[in-house]
This record gives sequence, C-alpha cells and structure tokens, in this order.
Amino acid sequence: MTKLPDTSKYKGLTEAEAENRIANGDVNISSSSPSKSVKQIILTNVFTYFNLIFAIIAVALIAVGSSLLELTFILVIIVNSVIGIIQELRSKRTLDKLSLLNSPTAKVIRSGVQKNIPVSELVLGDTVILGAGDQICADAKVLSGEISVNESLITGESDEITKSRSSTLLSGSFVVSGSCYAELTAVGDDSYVSKLSQDAKKMKGNTKGAMMRSLSRLVLVIGIIIIPIGFFMVMGNLRNGETLKTAVSTTAGALVGMIPEGLYLLTSVALAVGVMRLAKKKTLVHELSCIETLARVDTLCVDKTGTITEPEMKVTGIHPLCGMSEEELSDKIGELVGNLNADNDTMKALSDYFGKENVQSALSTVPFSSKYKYSAATFKNGTSYIIGAPEFILKNRFCEYEEDITPLADDGSRVLLFAKTLSSVAPDKLNPSSVEVLCAVTLLNAVRENAKETFNYFTKQGVNIKVISGDAPSTVCAAAKQAGIPGAENAVDLSSLPDDNSVRSAATEYTVFGRVTPDRKRILVRALKAAGKTVAMTGDGVNDILALKEADCSIAMASGSDAAAQVSNLVLLNSDFSSLPFVVDEGRRVINNIERSASLYLVKNIFSILFAVISIFAVFTYPITPANLTIVNMTTIGIPSFFLALEPNKSIIQGKFLQNAMYRALPAALCILFVLVGTVLFQIAFNIPDDEISTVCEILIGFVGMLNLYFVCKPFNKLRTAIMIAMPVIFVFAVITFPRLFKIVPLSLGSSLVLAVFLMLAVPIIFSCRWLLDKTVKAFNKIFRRTA
Repeated sequence: MTKLPDTSKYKGLTEAEAENRIANGDVNISSSSPSKSVKQIILTNVFTYFNLIFAIIAVALIAVGSSLLELTFILVIIVNSVIGIIQELRSKRTLDKLSLLNSPTAKVIRSGVQKNIPVSELVLGDTVILGAGDQICADAKVLSGEISVNESLITGESDEITKSRSSTLLSGSFVVSGSCYAELTAVGDDSYVSKLSQDAKKMKGNTKGAMMRSLSRLVLVIGIIIIPIGFFMVMGNLRNGETLKTAVSTTAGALVGMIPEGLYLLTSVALAVGVMRLAKKKTLVHELSCIETLARVDTLCVDKTGTITEPEMKVTGIHPLCGMSEEELSDKIGELVGNLNADNDTMKALSDYFGKENVQSALSTVPFSSKYKYSAATFKNGTSYIIGAPEFILKNRFCEYEEDITPLADDGSRVLLFAKTLSSVAPDKLNPSSVEVLCAVTLLNAVRENAKETFNYFTKQGVNIKVISGDAPSTVCAAAKQAGIPGAENAVDLSSLPDDNSVRSAATEYTVFGRVTPDRKRILVRALKAAGKTVAMTGDGVNDILALKEADCSIAMASGSDAAAQVSNLVLLNSDFSSLPFVVDEGRRVINNIERSASLYLVKNIFSILFAVISIFAVFTYPITPANLTIVNMTTIGIPSFFLALEPNKSIIQGKFLQNAMYRALPAALCILFVLVGTVLFQIAFNIPDDEISTVCEILIGFVGMLNLYFVCKPFNKLRTAIMIAMPVIFVFAVITFPRLFKIVPLSLGSSLVLAVFLMLAVPIIFSCRWLLDKTVKAFNKIFRRTA
C-alpha cells in the first residue's frame, strides 16, 4: 500500500453537476430516517388503538343519550395526546439540533478542490477520499490507493478485506487502514446498506427495551380482553332489566377503568424528557431503549485510550537496543513514518515527533492493522523498517528482549518496537527470525484527571469494570491502577491464549485484558453476556466497533472514528468519560420513576378487569360510570404520576419492570376489589339506590387510591410530602364543589353507614394484602432457590 497521489489528479464533479443530481434525486439521503417526522409524531399520538376504543365508547354514550358529564374522560384523553405530541416535538427539535453537531461528514472533491461536506449531501458520481476510521456511506468503486475494510456490520464476517483499484466498496462497511480515492456508484435508497436496512425493518420492526416490550404486551393483552368483556357486560346488564342507556354507561365505566391510557404516554414522555436532559449534557441518544439498558448495566467494558486516558498521545523517549545513536534511530524512524498515513493516534504522535520534510519514497508500505499490530515500509535498497507491538513483531523471540522492554511499560506507557529486515514485508507475513531489533519507542496517554472519581462511582454502584485494550497487559495494568480500577492487577495477555474458548473462560476471571484483537473484543463481550451480565462498552476507534455493536449498550466518544459513533447507542459529544455517571443516573431516574408511577395506573386496570368479570358471572350491574372515575384518575394517578416520573432517583434497578410494578399495585387493587364487592352485596341486601352506590364506590376508590399513593411516595421528601397533602385536598374540594360534574349524589343514612364501614375496613385490608403478598413472594423465592 502506498500513500495517496496528489489530489490534482481528480477533478470530481462541478458544483453545477452536483446540484443537477440533487434535483434528480441522486443524493445520499435514505427514506428510512431514524427520526420521526412532525406528521408521524402527531399521527402516532392521536390515532392509537386505545384512542379508537375511547372514541367508540364516546359515540356509544352519545348514541344512547348519555349526558355530557359522562364524556369528561375524553378531555383527559385529549390532554394526554397533546402532552405526548408537545414532548415528542420538543425532544425531536433538541435531538435534531444535536445530531447536526455529530452528523458524519465526508471528504469530497468538487471542481478539483477537496472539501468536507455532510454525507447526506453526497451525490451519485462524487469522488471521495476514504481513510482509516471512516464508515463507507454509499456504494463506491476504488479509483486509486489501497485500503483494508471490515464488512462485519453488513456481512457478519470480521476478516479484513483488501480493496484496490476497481474494487467494489459496500456502504455500511468501514475502513480499518490505508486510504484511497473512490467514486460513488449508488447512493441513498439504492445503496447496499439502505436496501439491507429496509429488509431488516420488514423482518424485525422497531427495537424496544425490556420495559417497553413489557408495556406493549400488557397493552396488547388488555386491548384484546376488553372487547369480549364489554360485549358480555352489555348483554348481562340488558338481561338484568337495565335500560340500554344504563347498560352502555356502566360498561363504559368499566372499560375506561381497564384501559391504561396514561401509562404508555407517561413512559414515552419520561423517556423523551430523559433524552432532552441528556442532550443538554452533550450526550446524543441514537436509541431510546438504551436509556433503560444503561440503567440496568452491571458490567462496563472500557478501552484504555480515550476512556481511562486522554486521547492525545505523545512520544516520551527512544530506547536504543543496538549500537545506533538516538539521532540515527530518530532519522530512520522519520523515514518510515514519512511514508505512512497518520491515520490513527499512534501514527499522528510518531509523525509529530519524528516527521521530516524530505524522505525517500518507499517501494511499498504496510499500514497498521489491529490484526497484526505493526506498520512497515520497504525501500529501494531492499531494506524494510517495521514499527509496532514487540510481541507481534518478534513473536517467539520476544523473550530475548522482554527484560529490556517490559519495564518501560510500568508507568502506563505504550511500548513500540522499531526494527528492520532485509526483505520486503507483507501484512501478517513477517518472519521474526529475519528481524533485527533497533530500539524501543515509548508513548504515553495521560490518565484523565477525573478517571479515578468516575470509576469509583461505578464501583460503588456495583458495576464490574473490565479494561479491554490492544496494548500490552503491563501498560494497561499501570493505567488501570492509576485510575483506581479494582482488580487492576488481575490481567491476562489474550495473544497468549490458544483459542476462542480460552478467551471466553477468561472473560469472567480477569479484569484487565491486553493485546486484544477486534474480533476477540467481541468474543469477550459475548461471553460476558452469555454469563448473564448486562454489558455496556465504551470505545472510540475502529478496533472497538465489533464489540460496540455486540454490547447491550454501546457508548462512543465523538472525538473517535465516525464509524464507531454511528454504530453506538450513545455518543458523548464532549468525549468526556466523566459525564457517564450522569447518563447512568438519568437512566435510573427514568426507569425507577416509571416503575413507581406505573403501579398507580395498574391498580385501576387490575381491579376494573377483575370487578367487571365478577359482575358478568355474579349478574349484577357494574356500579361505576366514566364520570365517577375522572376525579379519581386525576388525583390518585394522573397528577401524582407526572410529578413522580420527573423527580431525581438514583437507586440501583432490581428485578423486572412489570413484575415490580404489579407487586406494588396488587395490594391496593385487591383492597378496592374487596370493598367494592362488599358494597354491591350491601346494595343487594338493603336495596340501596344505584346512584348512591356509585357515589360510595367513587369515594372508596379515591380513598384506597390515596392509601396506595402513600405507599408509593415512601420514603417521603418535600415533593412527595406536597403530593400526599395536595391530592386528598384536591379530591375533597372537587367532590364538594362540583358534585354534578363527577356524579356525586347525597347519601342516605344506609349508604353513609356502608361507606363508613368500608372506609374503616380499607386500612387493615390493604395492610393485610401487603403482608400476605410479601409472605407469598418470600415463600416462592425460597422454593425457587432450593430447586435451582
């Protein structure tokens, strides 16, 4: 591989030609945008399945002549939809602005001039310059130069493939080493990766986190069962001699209670707000689900360079291992690096330190690759100079120089070996017996100032840290110790392990992994996931891409390669690893608060479904109408859940989302079910009027809802105390001030006594339900542990 020829050889398209191709639609814009349009946001919030059910209920109520008071639930639905639209639009605007800061760019030649433009502005026939770390953004044909590409993201094969003149380049692959000029042959929807993405979307659909999948399943189940329940309730009421108006009204009350209309909205809004908060901290979120995943992470894999250390690297010394002086060695190294492209941090540091203006041209060059870990150049006299990892250049001869080289890494320095051979060098085909060692070169990345504080945070949070690097284990160990990573002395050289099974076994055994190739980084991540870990991976280079793609949650530094940033779930635009604790805390805040608030919604859904089923089989009229539930929903669910979902919460997430939410909701739901069934039995026994029983049920549901809110708000802080005081006050005020709006009627002595009895019983019942549920869960857990 040789350096690129002069750009004057290629003129590229003129600006006029490019404009014409844009007008013809030959531009690199895919129709499968990752961001929703404004129209899509409005439509997805308005035209939902449950909004359709609500519309049908409203039409049915109007058709049978129900009063407008029975339709107050529609106002809540409208407000919910409006809030969802506003929050998503705000989130979209924020993310779109942030995406512009991190949008990938390409080097293109137009009218003979090289310029950087967004990849979305490339057109068919453009001449582009590709180098190490670039993601190939459209299908192309190599015009000149030579590169090694990795097509694993689109083919699954991780082998590096050499591409030279006339070779085809597939969009979605990325450049590992070398550089070339290429002409774009297919852009936008016509490119290989766009067609692949469209096919994948048809097969796979949208990616959702565990929480959203649980909610989707819950919504699906409820959406199915409310149809037969509604039908049988109407039929049962009519058989009981009720009028059609009463049958429809009471059935509507049951169905409105069953539908978790606000839960899905609350989750979407909370996630959207989380994304906006992260955006303000210069963190770009590519996938909403990664917020949940990151909050559940228990293993964090980090690269040394750019994460533990600063990305900038500096040469700190030359250490002769032959009879040549440092000046002579420096001159020879300058000849070598002068013929290589400075396409990675190491080569940039070497070029800055050893570079000189006039160097003799090499006959051929071997650019650095993470696979064989060296660079080389062969000159006219047949001598080849090599620089790279000592273990990979010397292989079985490394032991001859180990005592001289290993101590150089004690301070965390990266140690390179400079050597020569009298024959030409090919990629991954170096004969160590022919190598003459000349010197060692040390380079150093300073450990980040806040690295120790950041890793201490993760340690306290129970997150295991794994350091995975291509550097020598001694170098990585020294940096990890300086950063305060627990178990940093527990290291392994992966190049010494014979096969992939040994790598998998080492994954859970060691903390520091040195001399790791890109493919083995991916194997380590897979092994940790197979061991039941939720794995996050940070990286910034091409060699991290395979592992980033494999991790449950991938985090890239914006200062690294474009390809790494594009495949990651999160991008730290300030490239500051110390901002990651905030990202984790934000994820935990969102998930914990949604889980806490979800229990409020599920109380209503559980008791409504169970009470409706009982009413069908026991053949009594469902005593609750939509108007009865409006104020209850507002004060025990809607308003408190909104505030609770947005408050700080850094607690470690444990268990599964839906199970935890059901566990919180079940005692209150069973308590409401008990007092409502008891109330109906009293009505049947003492012939209490329907409207009075509806009022009694409304007050009882509100009271138990406040008891449940008390448990949800524990432990109390200022915000939760304010909620706990305000909600009962609002409920009582609304019931007294607007009784007709919520269908509250004066109670007779008999109804008042029934209300008083069940108000007093509600407190011991809900405490008993909580105690019984705790005992049951503990018993099941004990049985499960014995059988496991």
